[in-house]
Amino acid sequence: MLNIITVCGNGIGSSLMLKMKIEEICEENGIAAQVESLDFNAAQGHPCDLIITVKELAYQFEGKKVGIVRSYINKKKIKEDVLELLQASAKEAAEK
Repeated sequence: MLNIITVCGNGIGSSLMLKMKIEEICEENGIAAQVESLDFNAAQGHPCDLIITVKELAYQFEGKKVGIVRSYINKKKIKEDVLELLQASAKEAAEK
């Protein structure tokens, strides 16, 4: 199972909306994933297979696999931005 964290600055609204969209995309595409929404600081030390966030925060996650989305709520854009990465990450997680 793929362990994903969605991240925004405060970990309240935006990352929760993104979490719900990522869960929908994973379910629609047969990707087994556990998704959690966190604020930036909490996400720094949290173990995961993949972090999904916006460009403004992504570069600050050194040494972690990060997917960048253009929107926290537009499912079509989110899917365009990270579906291939979700599929590749799920395959890697299954091989562990």
